[in-house]
Amino acid sequence: MDPKGNNYILEYRLRDLDQDLHRRFTDTVFAMQNTLFHFKRLFPEYTDHSSLHSMSVINFCNQLIGPEQLERLNADSIYSLLMACYLHDSGMGISMDQYLDFSKEIDRGDYFDRHPDASVAAVVRDFHQEYSAAFVRRFWEFLEIPSPEHEYAIIQVCRGHRKTDLFDPSEFPVHYRVPGGNEIYLPYLASLIRLADEIDVVAARNPVMLYDIESFTDSFEASYHKRHRAVRSLQVTEKAFILEVCPAEPEIEEMIESMVIKMQETLDLCRKATEEGSPFRIRQEKVIVRKTEGSFVP
Repeated sequence: MDPKGNNYILEYRLRDLDQDLHRRFTDTVFAMQNTLFHFKRLFPEYTDHSSLHSMSVINFCNQLIGPEQLERLNADSIYSLLMACYLHDSGMGISMDQYLDFSKEIDRGDYFDRHPDASVAAVVRDFHQEYSAAFVRRFWEFLEIPSPEHEYAIIQVCRGHRKTDLFDPSEFPVHYRVPGGNEIYLPYLASLIRLADEIDVVAARNPVMLYDIESFTDSFEASYHKRHRAVRSLQVTEKAFILEVCPAEPEIEEMIESMVIKMQETLDLCRKATEEGSPFRIRQEKVIVRKTEGSFVP
């Protein structure tokens, strides 16, 4: 699969199928572009969760779907996926007032019993898929989402990018319809965004011009940035994800090994959820690591 040949195929296809839904999505991109950068208020040293990351997730979805399967996706599915990709981390940049407000509707279980000293940043990070859902729920009319049914689909796909049970039919029904009769396969869309988010690990995600690792005060976050910097590229082929990795210090090598294991586990889970919950398929089967010579600075 040629990644360049799949750039913007979701956007182009939506424009061809439904110009109104395409306009609604592009208006959201314009309205939310600066808002998504607000994640830096709570997470000044965290890996990028801005609109740049959102667009990378969309591009990986383009590659995962491919032109053949794209022809089988209807406009409502494409719109819901694009919106969810763009908004899936909106909960990372909420204000303190929004945190207090949204927290009223989020079930955090025994989290504070296990983490009695958790900061607001820690809570938002651990539940950011739920805060993103709350953000969409609160602002769905401002974002011009056309119906409550579309709102639900977008929220569930946003939530699906982490932690949620993709096999739970009450959360991700196999057959879900929106006004007009189009069917949206929520398990497939949620699997796509979870996998696309998981594989956005290359060095370009955290460019040197935006992050000065040497000035970081959090050694844990600095290590994560170094891990990303060691991953020179990720290629999506018909059967695999191929990571080109530069040599790194032992601690970073161990982090990369753990990352690859988690990536394979996510791939296996998403393949199964897609197969059981939709007529679509995720064709990639393996995560392959190739070592390169020399260092890499984006």
